[in-house]
Amino acid sequence: MKRGKSGLICFVIFHFSAMSVFHQSLSDSQKPFWPEQIKEIRYYCSADKSLQPAQFYKPDSNTSPLPLLVALHTWSGNYKQKMSIPYAKWCIDKNWVFIHPNFRGPNRKPLATGSELVVADIISAVNYARQNANVDPNRIYLIGVSGGGYTALLMAGKAPEIWAGVSAWASITDLKAWYIHCNKHGIDHAQDILKSCGGPPGSSDKVDKEYIKRSPITYLENADKVNLDINTGINDGHTGDVPVSHSLIAFNLVCKEKDRISKKDIKYFTEKAEVPLHLKTKIEDPHYGEKQPLFRRKSGTARITIFDGGHEIIYEAALSWLSKQKRKTTIPMQRIGEKTK
Repeated sequence: MKRGKSGLICFVIFHFSAMSVFHQSLSDSQKPFWPEQIKEIRYYCSADKSLQPAQFYKPDSNTSPLPLLVALHTWSGNYKQKMSIPYAKWCIDKNWVFIHPNFRGPNRKPLATGSELVVADIISAVNYARQNANVDPNRIYLIGVSGGGYTALLMAGKAPEIWAGVSAWASITDLKAWYIHCNKHGIDHAQDILKSCGGPPGSSDKVDKEYIKRSPITYLENADKVNLDINTGINDGHTGDVPVSHSLIAFNLVCKEKDRISKKDIKYFTEKAEVPLHLKTKIEDPHYGEKQPLFRRKSGTARITIFDGGHEIIYEAALSWLSKQKRKTTIPMQRIGEKTK
């Protein structure tokens, strides 16, 4: 995700063999390359009968059903995005199937940004992987950070029956609220939202409906039975572009009523970049390395973690959590999203 006037977005990249971590910004200065095992493919999207691009991997040895990781690019990214390479390396190392779809590219046009075609593209990508690899239907995972986290939450609500686990990091959940934040702070993505939704909030009923139908908060209540892991850094919205309120509100939509985080506490988290005193507890999670959780709450099948960081993903924490998730009921083998013949 690109910062408007100031700030650096930093991501933790996981080195899978040595289990070490280091930081890399979203700039392409280090120029990593996709592993040679990852192939660029085109798959059929039934929604508009188009061929859509993706990065794809299936292990050579797949006699037993294997997990599938569907990895989503960031707000301004696409299917070639270099910072998604750690997802691919994990899949190669762990013998998982991997697909990294384009879903209409950067979120700066009506065809992208949570559109019906975006949803259809991702579902069709799952169908492609299931038809071309031996996928375990009970272990289909979805992951994304920033704009990818936004789309991951959208898909959790729009197609909850697919996912064994959804890991969403630094996510945008309400496009109207995020437009107001970006516009106030001079962040470039305000213009992306205008291009996608047709204008600023309140300019017309038609435009307002676009903000609603493209926002995860509209659908997240459908994801109350999805294994959902929501993460964000405590400093996001201060050193990054997305206030932590987005993730906290998302959790409130899927958790049990008794576990909801109060509006007062959400405001404190967001404005102070601190955990309210009465919510502070000692949490240790080795998967988070130096960026330890500061606040964590579990409710039903959902979990939220606020960690000591900013607008970023910790790959080891995200992927290790996903690896433990499994659906209780099997998805039928026919194409997802289409009626049985």
